[in-house]
Amino acid sequence: MKRLSIFLLFFFSTFALFAQIPEINPKLLRHEWDAAWITHPTVPLTTYGVYHFRHTFDLDSKPASFIVHASADNRYRLFVNGQSVGFGPARGDLLHWRYETYDIAEHLQTGENVVAAVVWNFGEDKPVAQHTYYTGFILQGNTEAEHIVNSGNGAWKVVQNQAYQPLTQRDFTVLGYYAVGATDHVDGSQYPWDWEQLSFDDSDWLKPRNIKKGAPYGFPYGYGDGGYNLVPRNIPMMEEYVERFKEVERSEGSMVAEGFVQGQQPWKIPANTKASVLLDQTYLVAGYPELKVSGGAGSRIKITYSEALYDEQNRKGNRNETEGKHIVGYYDIFELDGGENRSFRPLWNRTYRYVTLEVETGSEPLSVLDFYGIYANYPFEEVGMFSSNDATTEDIWEVGWRTARLCATETYMDCPYYEQLQYIGDTRIQALISLYVSGDDRLMRNAIQQFDHSRAPEGITMSRYPSGLAQYIPPYAFFWIAMVHDYHMYRKDDAFVKTMLPGIESVLTWFEDQLDENDLLGGLLWWNYADAVEGFSRGTPPGAEDGHSTLLTLQFIYAADYAVELFESYGKSYLADHYRELSRQMKTAVMESSYDEAKKLIADTPDKASFSQHTNIMAILTDTAPEAMQEVLFDQLIADTSLVQCNIYYRFYLTRAANKVGKADYFVNHMDTWTDMLDEGLTTFAEHEENTRSDCHAWSASPNYEFLATVVGIMPASPHFASVQIAPALGYLQEVSGSIPHPLGQLEVKLKRKGKVGIQGSVSLPEGASGTFVWKGKTIPLKGGKQEVNIP
Repeated sequence: MKRLSIFLLFFFSTFALFAQIPEINPKLLRHEWDAAWITHPTVPLTTYGVYHFRHTFDLDSKPASFIVHASADNRYRLFVNGQSVGFGPARGDLLHWRYETYDIAEHLQTGENVVAAVVWNFGEDKPVAQHTYYTGFILQGNTEAEHIVNSGNGAWKVVQNQAYQPLTQRDFTVLGYYAVGATDHVDGSQYPWDWEQLSFDDSDWLKPRNIKKGAPYGFPYGYGDGGYNLVPRNIPMMEEYVERFKEVERSEGSMVAEGFVQGQQPWKIPANTKASVLLDQTYLVAGYPELKVSGGAGSRIKITYSEALYDEQNRKGNRNETEGKHIVGYYDIFELDGGENRSFRPLWNRTYRYVTLEVETGSEPLSVLDFYGIYANYPFEEVGMFSSNDATTEDIWEVGWRTARLCATETYMDCPYYEQLQYIGDTRIQALISLYVSGDDRLMRNAIQQFDHSRAPEGITMSRYPSGLAQYIPPYAFFWIAMVHDYHMYRKDDAFVKTMLPGIESVLTWFEDQLDENDLLGGLLWWNYADAVEGFSRGTPPGAEDGHSTLLTLQFIYAADYAVELFESYGKSYLADHYRELSRQMKTAVMESSYDEAKKLIADTPDKASFSQHTNIMAILTDTAPEAMQEVLFDQLIADTSLVQCNIYYRFYLTRAANKVGKADYFVNHMDTWTDMLDEGLTTFAEHEENTRSDCHAWSASPNYEFLATVVGIMPASPHFASVQIAPALGYLQEVSGSIPHPLGQLEVKLKRKGKVGIQGSVSLPEGASGTFVWKGKTIPLKGGKQEVNIP
């Protein structure tokens, strides 16, 4: 089968593959690599381009092991004797540029072999999340035995693929802020088909230009042109598998074969015909569509992708309804050369529920042999589970887990269609979902570290990272500190957490310097987003830009209190004492300046002109409001609908406040936000409750955490999850079951109401774990193993 550059159809257990990655030669971690970064000899280094690199070499025998390390800028896919073996590099920045390690021995043979790579640079149209320096590729053998394949050894060849042109927002329409980068326009008549195969004739290709030697992280090289600090990939490869379209919604111009979407029959389109088909996946997916065609010289295929269909007013409405609606979104274009068994796969991933193929044939008929998707996301496994006597909760669980999965690849992402950026606000929630449902903490560690890497010299983190375009949302830095604290509570990884303490101190110092004479925050630089709600201008609460913001001050207290616990845990008592006292001062300042006795609420600013749920939630969570008044405060913030109301994102913190005041039933008794989205046909949860841009947004998956942490009630009772508290809040539910992957093993809970106030069931803790079961003021000690619970 002839393939378009990065065709990939191999299936594997990603966790097993990651576990089997061979050990890296220690010398490569400490010393300059022998391999050099190579690039095309004549083209500009920073502009858009797609390039193919090849190196042919001989082996006396098939090796038992042959380990290589690869990286590129912006991206690459590596082939050995025509077989795709890897894709990268995992996303980072120039000071932490990832490389992948592969044992390619199984693909090698006695005699002649070829290692090949496609490398592309999206230039000025790159994704916002993409860092870049210059177009380049590097391949380094692990030991001298493998140095035969090193890039820069004079034996490599390169060609620019002239078939590619970028499509951008100058070409397509996307309804909302878009940051994912260019799509592909490919002219098959200019494509070097079979370029990755051993038999391909590369005699007219060019010799690459060597740019510089590879430099591992921290290597004190002195090259005038700068470069990359290379560090090993720290996350597994993405999970990939075929995901076929489910339905042909409608077609025009040419009848689509009944078995087309199942891959059983081709769609045959006569010459000189315009035809189209609208396909419905029936749920949102993210990955790589694969299109296979034969014939049709001069034909043009446009592939458009969308999360939903739109009516004439560009409203989405019910996602299952298609009548009178049209598709809006980004697209790819594939122009055909008439060859047999041609394949198209985009360079970067696509997100879609609905896809249209619009075909215009030339003087030859065309056979569309097949069209399907390759799911490609971080390999989270659904180890945790939740069920109840209400099937709706299981629907929410399924949709929430799909949301969380589609928002995680080489980093967490706010959304897969529009931005693919790792924001702190979203990521904290996503990371907790990951811990509870999968137990995999690697992407969480990666995120915490990347946000630390993002800190400006002044000390503040970026709002999102990696990002080639700096953006600062100062309050998000507070939630990075909270995220480090979360990790500390759920994992025993002291060495890692200690490395975050200097960054935490720098963030706190930056905010401390912004306090006014009354110990309140406000008048801060940049975008002080809190929640996208009516009443907050561009999500910014009152006082954030012109001074004296109660909400920002409370968020500072929230982070400072978490930091105090971390500083105490790791022997930084002087810092703990300092921020404990500063927290006390800010709490006093908030109550003295912003508490409204008549309303029994805390105002957003000292002038008491605006009140929000957000400010009062944070007053509860930080104990700024005295404990004796917190329950009344919570009841008031729920009852008073004149307050600025929380959107989906801040519902996470609303639930935290409900739990703190003993009203944890609030979450499961108020799930309208999510049931309404189910009623609208959403198969992932949206960015906002109304007029949403994104149909899949990470922060809206929070029910998958709440079902286990709030409803079943599983929470760490001490750092490192050394002990457990199970305090269920069933609300209207009669029965619940839940399990999570605890660091010591699986933790399982099964409960059923007994009369009006009783409960019975079982709790299974991993051996070596201990904890307590709490129900309506009664506490039962727990130990490793299965034990019955029966409270009348």
